Amino acid sequence: MAESTLSEKDTYICIVLGASGDLAKKKIYPTLWQLARHNMCPKNTLFVGYARSDLTVPKLREKVEPFLKVAESEKDALESFFKRCFYVKGSYTESQAFSNLDAELRSIGAKHGTSGGKINRLFYLALPPSVFAPVTTHIRATCFTDQGWNRVIVEKPFGKDSDSSAQLSKHLAGLFKEDEIYRIDHYLGKEMVQNLLVLRFANTILGPIWNRNYISAVIISFKEPFGTQGRGGYFDEFGIIRDVMQNHLLQILCLIAMEKPCTSNSEDLRDEKVKVLKSMDRLTLENTVLGQYVGNPKGEGDAKNGYLDDPTVPKGSNTPTFATALTYIKTERWDGVPFILRCGKALNERKAEIRIQFRDVPGDIFAGRARRNELVIRVQPNEAVYMKMMLKKPGMSFAPEESELDLTYRARYKDTRLPDAYERLLLDVFYGSQGHFVRTDELAEAWRIFTPLLHRIDREKIEPIKYVYGSRGPKESDELCTRVGYLYSGTYKWEQPGKL
Repeated sequence: MAESTLSEKDTYICIVLGASGDLAKKKIYPTLWQLARHNMCPKNTLFVGYARSDLTVPKLREKVEPFLKVAESEKDALESFFKRCFYVKGSYTESQAFSNLDAELRSIGAKHGTSGGKINRLFYLALPPSVFAPVTTHIRATCFTDQGWNRVIVEKPFGKDSDSSAQLSKHLAGLFKEDEIYRIDHYLGKEMVQNLLVLRFANTILGPIWNRNYISAVIISFKEPFGTQGRGGYFDEFGIIRDVMQNHLLQILCLIAMEKPCTSNSEDLRDEKVKVLKSMDRLTLENTVLGQYVGNPKGEGDAKNGYLDDPTVPKGSNTPTFATALTYIKTERWDGVPFILRCGKALNERKAEIRIQFRDVPGDIFAGRARRNELVIRVQPNEAVYMKMMLKKPGMSFAPEESELDLTYRARYKDTRLPDAYERLLLDVFYGSQGHFVRTDELAEAWRIFTPLLHRIDREKIEPIKYVYGSRGPKESDELCTRVGYLYSGTYKWEQPGKL
């Protein structure tokens, strides 16, 4: 969805604020290396790290290099990459520090950029929320260039509720134009999430059945097989709903439920997503199941420990590590279809998937043995799209049997490299494409849906249901799904084709 072109005459400076932190080390610099390694970003792109730590480029390289994937044949390319890297030490709160940064950026652009072209600046804010306000204020006042475009990437959390999010959005709107702000949700960069638009709007067979007349229920799931692993202090402040459901899963829901946009341009796409959110009621506690994992006495290692056994978690915390929430979309297409969002830690597997269950076959002649069809989109791991359907059991029998039409990416596209989500999204920023980033009104509608539920959970200190580490989660979650019409037969398990 490129919406502008990149010029070989121009210079592009990517400034990573918070360059000494975990996000920069584990995600941003590895992403920049991949873009440079595969020649996806312009050759005249320079990378400048900024942080309070007393670092040099060699010291920064020591921190970053263990997280880079580098083949033996790419050692020279890696050297070239780090020759394009620079580092500036400075405060996050003092204006003089940002004046120094701007001076360094001008010097770097003049010495190492191309002559005669524009000098564009991309600011990646890999920073804790506590310094977000002063940093953005100083960037706008001191570091914006008048020789090219300026773009700012903002990492979540985008607030904790409607009020804090509105305050943050107001702060950003006072500094930047909407087309300069890129709120990044890395799930929107994943292969199968981006595939939803093509799957839905480039296949005639799906259009007529993509509605309440044929679809019984939609479940969007996110499962992790591990707990907080000593990082419970951060997680406890937000919980699983703010951390996963309110952003990642809700974004997927919008792509499933939206109407076809007029074009594939960013604003048309985001307009349709906002319409979906405006058609949704606020979530309620009565249609939500909350859980918190406890240790498994039969488990090994971390599995023996529950959430409250993490020393970084406050004693007696009621923060949910699992949640299932039911919602409906009040449109002609979806009225009455349950959309179920489900996410959790310390579960039985690692999986993120979309499961669209169709209605029962009318006039069944197979004595109840015909199971419901399901379209399953596996986001991670082992990206796949498969349709569960009934076929005749091979042999002399005439009995129906569950099978699938299967597109497993690693089987079908064996030699194709699937870029990481961050790679796609960072490249989108270079091109000025905002379709896979969250707009201000979209964010406000998302918090409108979740804030009353979150406030009630916090206010009433709702006790989450305990579930054992390594299980499917609380049984009440499955009961909620069954109550609203999703049928789990348990008779079929997708088998990954071949040894991948």
